[in-house]
Amino acid sequence: MAAPAANMTINGDRLWDSLMEMAKIGPGIAGGNNRQTLTDEDGEGRALFQRWCEEAGCTMGLDTMGNMFARREGTDPDALPVYVGSHLDTQPTGGKYDGVLGVLGGLEILRTLNDMNIKTRHPIVVTNWTNEEGTRFAPAMLASGVFAGVHRQDWAYDREDAEGKKFGDELVRIGWKGDEEVGARKMHAFFELHIEQGPILEAEGVDIGVVTHGQGLSWTQVTVTGKEAHTGSTPMPMRKNAGLAMARILEKVEEIALSHAPHAVGAAGHIDVYPNSRNVIPGKAVFTVDFRSPELAVIKDMEERMKAAARDICAHMGMEVAFEKVGGFDPVDFDEGCVGAIRNAAERLGYSHRNIISGAGHDACWINRVAPTAMVMCPCVDGLSHNEAEEISKDWAKAGADVLFHAVLETAGIVE
Repeated sequence: MAAPAANMTINGDRLWDSLMEMAKIGPGIAGGNNRQTLTDEDGEGRALFQRWCEEAGCTMGLDTMGNMFARREGTDPDALPVYVGSHLDTQPTGGKYDGVLGVLGGLEILRTLNDMNIKTRHPIVVTNWTNEEGTRFAPAMLASGVFAGVHRQDWAYDREDAEGKKFGDELVRIGWKGDEEVGARKMHAFFELHIEQGPILEAEGVDIGVVTHGQGLSWTQVTVTGKEAHTGSTPMPMRKNAGLAMARILEKVEEIALSHAPHAVGAAGHIDVYPNSRNVIPGKAVFTVDFRSPELAVIKDMEERMKAAARDICAHMGMEVAFEKVGGFDPVDFDEGCVGAIRNAAERLGYSHRNIISGAGHDACWINRVAPTAMVMCPCVDGLSHNEAEEISKDWAKAGADVLFHAVLETAGIVE
C-alpha cells in the first residue's frame, strides 16, 4: 500500500474549533468540563458528535453498552475496518482534552478524507467508548472491557453510582442504549490518540509519544478497623487509631514503589476515614492502593509486600485489616505493526518523537486483547490531567492528529 504523502495533513483550526465547541457541553467551574458518563450532559455531547459524523457522511452504530461507531465506507466490502477513537466522558473536574482529543481527532480524519476526496480500501470507524473514566461507575474502561470480554454485560449494567443508580438504567434513561451486540464487531486495527497525562514529552520538547506499552494496574481496597474513641480523654497507649495505621501503611506503599524505580508507581487516591469527626479517633479507614508498572511481576511483588506490611502494622497496633481487589489489568504490549505505523507517520511528517509507556489506563489497553492496537500521545502542559486546568496547544493537537491520520491511512490503504 502506498504511504500517505507528507503534505497530507488535517485541518488544525477545524479540530480546535470542534474541541472548543464540545467543551461548551458540561462546563466545569474552573475552565474544564464535568461531563460524567450517562449524565444528561454526556447525552448532549453524544448527540453533537453524532450530528457531526452524519454531516461527514458517516453511518452511526450503537451497541448495548452505548458505544458509538461512526463508519466511513471503504472500497473493499470484505475488508475489516480500521478503528480509531477514545472517549467523550470526563472526570467531575476534568479537562477539555482527555479522551475528547482522540474522538474528535478521529472525526477530523474523516472530514479531511472527504476534503481531499480520498478513498481507502478498509472502512474507517471512529469510536466513542462509554464510561472510560470510571468516576461515576467503577471500574474505568467499563464498556471497552465488556467489548473485549473482560467484563460481563449484566455485571456492568449492575454497577452503581454514589446515589445507587445503576449503569444499565442510566444508559436507557439518557437514550443511548443501542441494539447491536457488544463485542460483535471485528477490527483490522485500532488506534487511539490521547494527551500524555504526564510531563515527559513537554519536559523533553518532544512532539509525539509513540506508545509501545501500557502500564499494568492494581487497585487494592484496604480496610483497617480500629476503635472509635474520644480524642481528648483516651490515653495515647490505649488508642486504636485506624487513621494512624493507614498513614503507616501508606509510608510503606511509597517505599515499595520507590524500590522499583523508575517505572513503578504507587499511591492512594481514594481515602475515607470514619466517622470523620474532629474529636473522634478514627475507628475505620478505607483506602485504595494504586500500584502500576509495565512489568506484571513487579505489580505482584508490590501487592504482596504491601499486604504483608499492612498485616504487620495492624497486628502490632491491635487492629484488623482486610483487602479487596477492586480493579486492575495486566501490562500491555501494543502491536508492533501498529506502533510502527505511528513511528513511520511521525518521521514522515518531520515531528520529533520518542517511545513512551502509558502511565494511565486507556480503552486501547482492553481493545489490544481483540485487535492489533497502538496509541499516539501529544504533550500536555505540566503533565496535568484529571484537572480543569488541563491544557494543550493547538499545534500539539494538530501534530497528534496528523500522526494519527497518517498511521490510520497507512493501515487502511489509500486507493489510487
